[in-house]
Amino acid sequence: MSAQQQRVVSIVGFGGLGKTTLAKAVYDQLRVQFDCTAFVSVSQNPDLNKLLKNMLYELDKQKHANIHSTMLEEKHLIDLAREFLENKRYLIVIDDIWDIKPWGILQCSLLENSLKSIIITTTRILDVAEQIGGCYKLKPLSHESSKKLFHGRIFGSEGKCPGQYFEVSEKILKKCGGVPLAIITTSSLLANKSGDIKEWNDVCGSIGFGLASNPSMDSMRKILLLSYYDLPSHLKACLLYLTIFPEDYKIEKERLILRWIAEDFVHCEDESQSLFELGESYFNELLNRSLIQVADKHYFNDNIIVSCRVHDMVLELICSLSREESFVTTVLGDSRQSMPSSGSTVRRLSLQNTTWPKLEMSKLRSVTIFSLTITNMMPSLSCCHLLRVLDLEDCNLKEHPSLRFVVNLFHLRYLSLAGTGYSGELPVEVVKLQFLETLRLRGTEIEELPSSIVGLTQLMFLSVGDRTSLPNGLRYLASLESLVVERLESACIAEELGHLTQLRTLGVKLTRDKEGGWDENMCTALVGSLGKLHKIQYLLVCSNYVALNLDGSVESLGNLSYLYIDTTTSLPTWIRPAILLHLSFLEIMVVQVRREDIQILGRLQALRYLYLRVSGDTQVLERFMGSPDSFPCAIKCRFYNLSMLPSTFPPGAMPRLEDFRFCIELEDFSRGEFTADDLALGHLPSLRNVEVGLCGEENVSQEVVAKVKEKLRHEADGHPNHPSLYVSAEILYQ
Repeated sequence: MSAQQQRVVSIVGFGGLGKTTLAKAVYDQLRVQFDCTAFVSVSQNPDLNKLLKNMLYELDKQKHANIHSTMLEEKHLIDLAREFLENKRYLIVIDDIWDIKPWGILQCSLLENSLKSIIITTTRILDVAEQIGGCYKLKPLSHESSKKLFHGRIFGSEGKCPGQYFEVSEKILKKCGGVPLAIITTSSLLANKSGDIKEWNDVCGSIGFGLASNPSMDSMRKILLLSYYDLPSHLKACLLYLTIFPEDYKIEKERLILRWIAEDFVHCEDESQSLFELGESYFNELLNRSLIQVADKHYFNDNIIVSCRVHDMVLELICSLSREESFVTTVLGDSRQSMPSSGSTVRRLSLQNTTWPKLEMSKLRSVTIFSLTITNMMPSLSCCHLLRVLDLEDCNLKEHPSLRFVVNLFHLRYLSLAGTGYSGELPVEVVKLQFLETLRLRGTEIEELPSSIVGLTQLMFLSVGDRTSLPNGLRYLASLESLVVERLESACIAEELGHLTQLRTLGVKLTRDKEGGWDENMCTALVGSLGKLHKIQYLLVCSNYVALNLDGSVESLGNLSYLYIDTTTSLPTWIRPAILLHLSFLEIMVVQVRREDIQILGRLQALRYLYLRVSGDTQVLERFMGSPDSFPCAIKCRFYNLSMLPSTFPPGAMPRLEDFRFCIELEDFSRGEFTADDLALGHLPSLRNVEVGLCGEENVSQEVVAKVKEKLRHEADGHPNHPSLYVSAEILYQ
C-alpha cells in the first residue's frame, strides 16, 4: 500500500524528551479532520486484549460502550477493528511501545485503505522505531526554547526573570540538557521556593553533573528526587500512593481523592472546607509541581480535570521509594512482584492481571484489583479486619455469587464495585460498616439497595447506577456530600433529597418506575428539594431526554458553579442572575428558547462556559440586539439547533469569548432576512475558534451556500487572531 494511502510516523527519543506531549499535540490539532480517532498507551507490560478493547472504545465510544465487559479473544477483536475501519479515515496514536511484538498485533488490526489514514507511534527504542517505519528522532530543546520554558514556568515569561538569577539559571539549564521533563520538574520546584538565590544555588548543586553530557536514568533520578524530598509529608504519601495503579493508567481524580481520604492522608482543620476540597488542593499541588500530568479534561470545560497519569520516569522513581518503605505491594500478571523484604508487613496490595498471591493478609489496609475477571478463586477477606479500602472497580464480577464477606470489614471506609457488573445483593448487614465513607456502585446489576443502608451515618459519597432502586429513608444519610443516582423514580425519594443539607454534588436521572409509569410530582418535589440545598456546587439533572418542567421557587443556589440539565421544556425560572451568582458552567437542552432567555443568560456575571441546545428542528429567533455588556466572562459559547448569529451581540459583548459555535438557517439568507453583515466576527476580540452549523442546505441554491462560506472564511482570515474555522451540517437533537 502506498504512503499516500496510509502514513506511519514513529517518534523516538529517550525518556522525558516529550514524545507523548508532541504526539498528543499533533493528535489534538488534526483529529477534527478524521472520521474516527484513538489514543492508546502500550507500556512495558501490555495486556494486548485490553489494549485492543481500549482502541475500539476510543474509535467509537457509543458503539463499543460495553466492549470491556466482553470475553472476546484477540483475533475477534482484530477482526472487529478491521471491519470498523474499513471505510473510515482514521488517526491513531500508539504511545510508549517497548517491543515490536505489540506493534505487530496492533498493525494487524489497522486496516490499510485508500483514505489517507495516519498512525503515530512513540518509543524510546530506536530499533523498534525503525522496524515500525517513518522514524522521527526527537531532539532536545534548543537553549532558547529551554529558557522560554524554564522562565515561563517560574516568572510567567522569560523577560520577567530578575537579573540576579541569570547566571544560576544558565547553569541549571545546562544540567537539564534540553530535556523538557527535567526543565519542567526543576522549574516547578523553584517556583515553590522563596526568592532566596541561595536556594537556587542549592538546587543547582544537588542536580550533579546533569543530563547535558549523559542523559541517563541516574541523572534524571537526581532531579526528580529533589522534587520528591521537597514535598511536605502528606504529599509524599499521596504521591507514593499512585504506585497502586498500573503504568500508563488513567487515574480518575475523584476516585483518587476519595481513596486518599479513606487512607487518612487528608486532614482538615478548617470547617468551611470539605475533606474533598482539601484533597483536591493536594491533587492540584502535585500537578503544579509537575509530578503528575493531566490525562483527561472535561469535554467542554478545560478547567475541569477528570483524570491524571504519572510519567513513566516518575513512576519508576516512586515505585522504588515505595518498595523501600513497604508502602505498596504490587503483583503483576507475569508473577513479577514489587514485594517488600522478607518479614515486612503488606499494607497495601495492588493485583494487576494476576491470580491471588500467597501473602500474610492480616495487616492489609488496602486491596486494589485490576484483573479482568474475579472468580471464586479470590479468598475471603473477612480476616482483614484493618482493611480500609477495597477497590474492585472495572473487574468482572458477573460470575461472583456473593460479597457477603465485606460486612465483616468493620474498618472499611471505601468500597467500590463500579463497572463490575455485579448482580448479587448488597447484604443487609452492610449497616455494620459504620466507618464507611464512600460507596461506588455505578455499573453494577444490583437491583435494590437494602433499607439498612440509611444507617450508614458516616457515608459522604454514594453513587448508584440505572439498575438500582433506592430505599426510603435517604434523609438519614445526613453526612452525604456527593450523591449520584441514575434511577430516581418517585417523588418521595426526590423530596427526601432536601434533607441532605451537606450535599455539594448532586446528580440525578429521573426515570419511569418498574411498571413504566411516570410520577408527575417528581419534578415539583425535586425543585422543592433544591431550594433547601444551600451548599450545592455541582448539579446534574437528566431524564433520558424526556422534557421536564423544572419551574419553581429556588433561592438557595448561591454556591452553584456547575449546572447540567439534559432536557427541559423551557429555561427554568430559577436560572436568574440574582440567584446564580457563581454559576460558571451551564449545559442545557430546551424545547423552546425565547429571546428573553438569551438576555437572562447574558447577565450571568460568572458564566464562562455555555452549551445551549434546542430539541428538535432548528429554531430561529426573531432579530434582536443583545446588551453590549452581556456575557462578560464567557470563554466558550456553543449554540445548537438555534440560529444565533454574531450580529446578535454588539461591540462590547463577549469580550473574552475564545470559542464560538452557532448555526445558520440558510433559507433566511436566501430570503434576504439576514445578510452577510450578520456574520461579522471582528467585534469579538478574543476569538480563537469558530464553528458553524449550516441548516437547510438542501433547500437553497449552492450559490447561497458558497456565499455564506466565503463570507465566514473572509471574516476568519481578516480577524486579528485568525481563528480556526470549521463549517459543517447542523446536528439535530431530537
